[in-house]
Amino acid sequence: MSRRITHWIDGQLFTGPPDRTAEVYDPATGEVTGLVDLADESVVDRAVESATAAADGWKRLSLSKRTEILFAFQRILSDRAGELAEIITSEHGKVLSDAAGEVARGREVVEFACGIPHLLKGSFSEAVSTGVDSYSIRQPLGVSAIISPFNFPAMVPMWFFPIAIACGNAVILKPSEKDPSASLWMAEAWAEAGLPPGVFNVVQGDKVAVDAILDHPGIRSVSFVGSTPIAKYVYERASSAGKRVQALGGAKNHMLVLPDADLDLAADAAVSAGFGSAGERCMAISVVVAVDPIGDELVSKIVERMEKLRTGDGRRGCDMGPLVTRQHRDKVSSYIDAGVEAGARLVVDGRDLSGIDGEGGGFWLKPTLFDHVQPDMSIYTDEIFGPVLSVVRVPSYDAGLGLINANPYGNGTAIFTNDGGAARRFQNEVEVGMVGVNVPIPVPMAYYSFGGWKSSLFGDTHAHGTEGVHFFTRAKVVTSRWPDPSHRGVNLGFPRSN
Repeated sequence: MSRRITHWIDGQLFTGPPDRTAEVYDPATGEVTGLVDLADESVVDRAVESATAAADGWKRLSLSKRTEILFAFQRILSDRAGELAEIITSEHGKVLSDAAGEVARGREVVEFACGIPHLLKGSFSEAVSTGVDSYSIRQPLGVSAIISPFNFPAMVPMWFFPIAIACGNAVILKPSEKDPSASLWMAEAWAEAGLPPGVFNVVQGDKVAVDAILDHPGIRSVSFVGSTPIAKYVYERASSAGKRVQALGGAKNHMLVLPDADLDLAADAAVSAGFGSAGERCMAISVVVAVDPIGDELVSKIVERMEKLRTGDGRRGCDMGPLVTRQHRDKVSSYIDAGVEAGARLVVDGRDLSGIDGEGGGFWLKPTLFDHVQPDMSIYTDEIFGPVLSVVRVPSYDAGLGLINANPYGNGTAIFTNDGGAARRFQNEVEVGMVGVNVPIPVPMAYYSFGGWKSSLFGDTHAHGTEGVHFFTRAKVVTSRWPDPSHRGVNLGFPRSN
């Protein structure tokens, strides 16, 4: 029988009204493995009530005690990372090594948050006026909500909640209903680490829960990662309700390969970054921009590497697993049809499922490569979010740069070259938030911010790093003067520093 996956509120599993549920699948078999409860407004209300009550006591807890709990959570993540990786693979489909890498990258943000006593230090200015001191402090917002996507059920929430919690906030996490179980594992780990009940809550659900979060007056901030249309919706609706919002949207990441580049290195990078996690990454490379005359040779090297890839069940040591759902697999496959119809050259057809190392009912699509793609084709304009790599030919660096900057997305990009001057010029001129130089997936370390430009981000604050600390706190400036007889008397004039 399918297991039931429900909410976590006030430090324990919370079974809300069972009116609506959604099926959770094992993507490698196509079998239903669970039913997840879909919250209504009353469940969101209950979570906010719990978080609000917990936030007051949590923010008053000493920084030393908060840090102690963060370190305990970090140890649990480190010691039992394999458990969480297996859960991710069972519901998302990515291979175990990729799932383990996801957990490791999320843990880096927890480790960054363990330094919160230093990160929350304010400033102090003595004697700004006679006998007057001025200083700044940063205080938590209260209740912060996180709405996370299916592609990174552990890492993306960990971009946000370790910092939010470290800063003294309570958190409500709304994970994707496609792979919800990782959220409950993390909730139980927080409880084991000693986090007080109500500081970390999980509300399972769909759009009903999302809208309730965006509108709820008790929630002070919303952090979101997903597609650009939904990011824009979240930003507009939540900000109109007076909330602080960071909404990270979609991507169409380009990799510019110059004629002087190491083509073996570039081909390795294109395959790794294009097909890792079946292309279901917001930082995946989906467009290789080849500056001719190296296009033919680069495509040939990419094909050589693709022929050696093994697609199948992520628990069998394969290179690439299935897509997350049958509906998403069919959508990605339809883009391959559209690319062929538009006249792009289909070099490797992922719809050929021969040699799959997995069950027949899995949501399979093998790595796909198009060449001679034009910027007006849907396989170029749309975020496919699957294992479809497009090669666009350009005559020069300037043409490649112009193509990238003209794209409405600005999440991540990379340049492959042995010319330091070209690399430096590219990092200055490209209109993208995260740039790699001979690095195909330039995901910043936890102490730097993660986020794109243009339609890849709504709001002015990126994820994690010091920007995360600023997002989850508010600044307060205090001006103080202790009683002194020399300052007595009434003075209606504008205060001056003297």
